[in-house]
Amino acid sequence: MTNITKSSKVNFLSGPVWKCIITQAIPLTIAQLVQLLYNVVDRIYLGHMGDGDGMALTGVGLTFPVVTLIMAFTALFGTGGVPLFSMARGANEEEKAKEILGNSFALLLCSSVVLTAVGYLFSKPILFAFGASEESYVYAKEYLDIYLIGTVFSMITTGLNGYINAQGFPKIGMCSIIIGAVCNIILDPIFIYGFDMGVSGAALATIISQGISASWVLRFLTGQKATVPLRLKNIAVKPHITKEIVKLGSSNFIMQGTNCLVQVVCNSTLQIFGGDLYVGVMTVANSVREIFMLPVSGIVGGAQPVISYNYGARQYERVRSGIRFNTLIGSAYTLFAWLLIVLFPSFWFGIFSDDIQMMDVGIEALKIYFFGFVFMALQFAGQSTFQAVGDAKHAIFFSLLRKAIIVVPLTLVLPHLGFGVNGVFLAEPISNLIGGTAAYLTMRMTVYKKIEKCRMQN
Repeated sequence: MTNITKSSKVNFLSGPVWKCIITQAIPLTIAQLVQLLYNVVDRIYLGHMGDGDGMALTGVGLTFPVVTLIMAFTALFGTGGVPLFSMARGANEEEKAKEILGNSFALLLCSSVVLTAVGYLFSKPILFAFGASEESYVYAKEYLDIYLIGTVFSMITTGLNGYINAQGFPKIGMCSIIIGAVCNIILDPIFIYGFDMGVSGAALATIISQGISASWVLRFLTGQKATVPLRLKNIAVKPHITKEIVKLGSSNFIMQGTNCLVQVVCNSTLQIFGGDLYVGVMTVANSVREIFMLPVSGIVGGAQPVISYNYGARQYERVRSGIRFNTLIGSAYTLFAWLLIVLFPSFWFGIFSDDIQMMDVGIEALKIYFFGFVFMALQFAGQSTFQAVGDAKHAIFFSLLRKAIIVVPLTLVLPHLGFGVNGVFLAEPISNLIGGTAAYLTMRMTVYKKIEKCRMQN
């Protein structure tokens, strides 16, 4: 690991900012791509199982809100501390950085235990509230009962991996995800087909793989190669640090939490207006969206520690340069991605399902759902910048605006205004346009003003 570590570390204060971001973003994107394979590979295998494949895919899709909620708490206690961690390092406050890391780990452990218990106690009412029918509930419960065992592994891997990237070791962070995902790719067909376990096999392969990834992350952070290591004496929940972590993590928590809310509202509305078939279509639409979100998410993730570090080091021109690059490359990519979906919708849909009935209605839904995808780049550019400079107030507001204030009401109202099931898919592009534009323009008016003021004071 010594050679990898030495060659992987990135100095956020030297060289072109765009190069620092790309150096971080490429391995991070690869890591996120492989991370996505945990669930995507499950859906691909289940969507092509043969008889009943559509219902198995629908059932697994019903667990998305639960998985998203777990990720919301991971973002709150894990990702929420990374900007603080980066700013502390940029200000040469190493001991403070160690305390933030230890505090974040303690919060992830405690919350994983609570979420696992709640999941087992209330799985049935939760799944039916999320849009399950008697038929799809069987598949959803079969998957969830096993998936919940790996909650602690999932939260540690995702929640702590950002601290590896924030120390300038993006390749190590990439490896932590790749190791688990490769195991998942290998184990999925063995358990699903070889052992004829179906949905249960997909879940079992996932939690074993997540356990391996979590072990890798902890091994690095507690080892000699970490610049800021995780030490037992720092693993504690300290109120003042927890307050700051939660304050910054709230925006990501709300973003993930509102994603959960949107998934619940979409599934339940689609169940009313279209039944299990359209819940399955939404499962495919979300899966395709996850694939296309990866590069822009990788750019944003790569830019955030670079911007935070330079902000903490008072290198304000580098901060502005990072924001510009973040916005331009994200916009170019999302425009290209939107064109690919519009031109080849059947290809993307066919990756996840060969159910003819589902594909017939799903292709048109996919085109509607991704219309105006380019505006997501503005949402991410604004949102990530607010987080990177510690502006929790605006980050939280714009997390709420796009999903809770725009998408949820539109999802509930549009189907009743004559749009039917298409109204559910139409809510997404409308929210991208309004929410993304508002977030970006506000960021330009507030963060740039703040940066200029700090620059003049120096």
